[in-house]
Amino acid sequence: MTKTTETSLTPAGEAGTFPLGGLTVRRLGYGAMQLPGPGVIGPPRDHDEAVRVLRRAVELGVDHIDTAQFYGPDVANALIREALHPYADDLALVSKVGARRDASGRWTVAQRPDQLREDVEANLRSLGTDRVAAVNLRRMDTHPDTRPADVVPLEAQLAEMVALRDEGKVGGVGVSTVTLAQVDTAIEQAGIVCVQNAYSLLDQSDTPVLERCAEAGVAYVPYFPLGSAFAHIASVTDHPPVVALAAERGVTPAQVGLAWLLARSPNVLLIPGTSSVAHLEQNVAAADLRLSDDDVARLELPSPDRPD
Repeated sequence: MTKTTETSLTPAGEAGTFPLGGLTVRRLGYGAMQLPGPGVIGPPRDHDEAVRVLRRAVELGVDHIDTAQFYGPDVANALIREALHPYADDLALVSKVGARRDASGRWTVAQRPDQLREDVEANLRSLGTDRVAAVNLRRMDTHPDTRPADVVPLEAQLAEMVALRDEGKVGGVGVSTVTLAQVDTAIEQAGIVCVQNAYSLLDQSDTPVLERCAEAGVAYVPYFPLGSAFAHIASVTDHPPVVALAAERGVTPAQVGLAWLLARSPNVLLIPGTSSVAHLEQNVAAADLRLSDDDVARLELPSPDRPD
């Protein structure tokens, strides 16, 4: 008999949760990056639909929303505030700092401790709240626009983030785009609650970080969970075993890719983003899809798309 791995929850269910910034959240949340216009700049194509997406997410039981002041900039946070303020006590708003956008939309580095503080406070103002569940420090070490002078010691950044937590502005500290050694430092110095790194069925190179987080009871929140629209990143939804299993189950390849991540480790929290209510409902339904051990083995067959 095939053993079934119970990995997820119904949208209204209570199973399948994990701690995050002093709250306990369902493992399938929502990421607001796709709410602004093209290139994550300017207003959404359809303002009313963006508001409907946020309200529908909460109706479906989503209690973890990931955002950033630099999505727009200000656009995603303003939409969240319009749609959901005053916020439910159990809604985990999670933001990130470490970068900014200039007038042309170009990403700029904002890594100094004083800049991190300024941007945490900017997030709080735009969201209309005095506290968020967590804020991720997005390291920019490998960004092409980062100059040697822009690189700030992680220890100094973490000290500022801990100070913001101690002041009650941040429920928990997170880190993003970080190495295993940096995660170790962040766990030891800041007692971090989450890590955001790239991870998917076709790119499991960050497995050591995922496993370290699981060992420490830290939420692991993968970005690019299905690959990406970028040409150099393989798309999980085009992976033949994913397509085949989706057809057999009568679900979408995206739902299979998300279900695989939920099956990967109980500390994985997902924040798939969309600007469409219909797509949102499909993503949330992925929490109902249970994969057997045989399903997982099929999906993890060697693929030329997967990095070594």
